[in-house]
Amino acid sequence: MENKKTEWFESEDFWKNYGPIMFDEQKWAEAPAVAEKVMEIAGLREGCTVLDAGCGVGRISVELALLGLRVTGVDIIQAELDTAREDAEGEGVEIDFINADLRSFKAEEHGIKEKFDCAVDLYTSFGYCDTEEEDTQILESIYDSLKDGGTFILENLSREVEIRYFTKGEEFERAGKLVKTEFSVVGAWEGLRSHWTLTDKQTGEVVDHEFVQRLYSAAELKKTLLKIGFKSVEIYGDFMKNPYDENMATMVLVCKK
Repeated sequence: MENKKTEWFESEDFWKNYGPIMFDEQKWAEAPAVAEKVMEIAGLREGCTVLDAGCGVGRISVELALLGLRVTGVDIIQAELDTAREDAEGEGVEIDFINADLRSFKAEEHGIKEKFDCAVDLYTSFGYCDTEEEDTQILESIYDSLKDGGTFILENLSREVEIRYFTKGEEFERAGKLVKTEFSVVGAWEGLRSHWTLTDKQTGEVVDHEFVQRLYSAAELKKTLLKIGFKSVEIYGDFMKNPYDENMATMVLVCKK
């Protein structure tokens, strides 16, 4: 039997080194407001169920649970789930964290008998698989996990957003590291190559990593989501539901099953 390739985002070492850099203080500070907007956009009330797909360290999971929602967080990295569980315990909320690959995730296989009222995939955690087919598998798994009439909210950096905010790189300090980033376009804006170099300020140890995020236009993703079976897909430029136009800050897709 052919062994399944291990993707870079499945590496515990990667997240140990880069997690504190990617999840900076600003992203943590934004989480409560984003959670409130998710609840408002999806029309959720206390006790509704939410799937946090690619929950990572639980940045959004915990905030959703603090609003009285019943949250299940799914991620492929156990170390991230352990951190999320500790955070949830510290905040006094109960969250079901599941170690699973979203490409093949089936809620019923993990003892979840009821489908979710809402699912979220936030903070640019989509588009990193080797193939478009695998990306679509993630969306299909999320669709299958939702109740009829449920809402899926996908926030991601689209092709249009990356073009608008493109920079060749920057240097800054964070979490005790000197960080250097370099960005370049793959193909005809089919992807964005990111090269991150971290230098420990105390030891001088250097680690670097390069990865590519596949870039979808909002229209492409909408077409795919409708083909999967969603009845409607609305596109916004932020969580305030401002237009997805030349002033967009990010891409927020609100999908109804």
